[in-house]
Amino acid sequence: MTRVIHDSGDDMQKEALDLVSSDVNFPKGRFPDYRIGPNNQIIDPEETHEAVPLKEIVAKETAQLLEQHKRLSVRDLKEKFEKGLSGASKLSEEAKRREAASLDRQVLLKKLRDVLDTLKGRVAGRNRDDAEEAISLVEALAVQLTQREGELIYEKAEVKKLANFLKQATEDARKVAEEERALALAEIEKARAAIEKVEKALHVLDSASSSREKEEIEELRKEVREARRIKMLHQPSKVMDMEFELQALRTLISEKTQLCNQLKKELAMIKRLEEDSSDLFELEGSNTLGSQFCIIPRVDGAPNIANCPIQWYRVISGGTRELISGATKFTYAPEPFDVGRLLQAEIVLNADKIIVQTDGPIDNAAGLERYVDSLMKRTDIEFNVVVTQMNGKDYSSNSVHVFHIGKLRIKLRKGWSTKARESYSTTMKLCGSRGGGNAAARAVFWHARKGLSYTLAFETDRDRNAAIMIARKFASNCNIALAGPGDQGT
Repeated sequence: MTRVIHDSGDDMQKEALDLVSSDVNFPKGRFPDYRIGPNNQIIDPEETHEAVPLKEIVAKETAQLLEQHKRLSVRDLKEKFEKGLSGASKLSEEAKRREAASLDRQVLLKKLRDVLDTLKGRVAGRNRDDAEEAISLVEALAVQLTQREGELIYEKAEVKKLANFLKQATEDARKVAEEERALALAEIEKARAAIEKVEKALHVLDSASSSREKEEIEELRKEVREARRIKMLHQPSKVMDMEFELQALRTLISEKTQLCNQLKKELAMIKRLEEDSSDLFELEGSNTLGSQFCIIPRVDGAPNIANCPIQWYRVISGGTRELISGATKFTYAPEPFDVGRLLQAEIVLNADKIIVQTDGPIDNAAGLERYVDSLMKRTDIEFNVVVTQMNGKDYSSNSVHVFHIGKLRIKLRKGWSTKARESYSTTMKLCGSRGGGNAAARAVFWHARKGLSYTLAFETDRDRNAAIMIARKFASNCNIALAGPGDQGT
């Protein structure tokens, strides 16, 4: 006999309920209700009022939405409810098959009882007892079948209830899932909109900050360039480079000037040859302070003038000549006193006087005035010199001396030893060297006092001319006309 358990419907209902709700966790009936506050900030009503960074809020809420979206997957719910519904359908079909089988058994049992009743009326004795026993068994079996049918009917009702419950639960779950999904999508869209707003705000802020940073960087670059420029202007190496460049420019200007003077000289020579073919000599040199003139023959076969008397003159305005005392050699180096004047050399040859003259007045050297002005701003004006002659005799030592030009006196010293120190006076003479030689353009003649004179060689012709000009300016401030021997001071 089959044992029937009446609480199987409740177990199936409980199992179905567990199947529906075991994997679904609803901490709330809906998603959190967010709202957008000032400055596009997402605010949760359940959170505390503490200030939280906007990026942390967006990250936290996005993670929560993703977790809830994963937990409330509609596909998973649908699969689980469809499994429960298919189980309920199988149970319903099985109940129908059992009901059909029970109806067939009832019909068979009724026919069997009718046959046994007929058989009972026909037999007697022991067979009759067997027929009655069989009828009682059939009746008992009919009772059991009736009970089983009742159980089946009860199970059928429970299965219908469970199926209806599952259908209702499925519909409710679908509705809830659809609502939650709609809410989740709405919240996701809100979150996306908020994130887009935040990204736009951050982009605007980044662009503004980047523009400000670019402006600041550009200003810093300008300041650095200006600082570098100022630093380079104050660096000694830069000043030295500028001085070298100026020196190179002076050299170039001097070369160009010499070239121009040479061309002028050639033109003048051509003119003189056209006018007077008797000119046998000419002056070689540039009409610039710092150069040196030399008498040379102009044509081949000119007579030798090595033993002929020579005298140099400077031509003053009006054609008046002024004798240059001591200038009796083939060469002569102009000094600052000759600037703006013509120079002549008179050669006495066989009782005839041959005069050679510069092509034009002597020009000042380029940049000499600025050099003199810069030296006069110094407290001490000193030049390195070498004493070549003392009192008209060659000086044996070639050691370097210091020629100091002060506002009241001139001093010559060697190391800490002073060789001469004289104040400006009418007996003092200072001019360019007039004794000839290759270094005449860099030498000066200084007559300190009666019985003491020096011939000094400077490092450059610019230093020599600057020393003469500075000494004459300081002497002029003391009402002294400092000139050379025999010169008329102005």
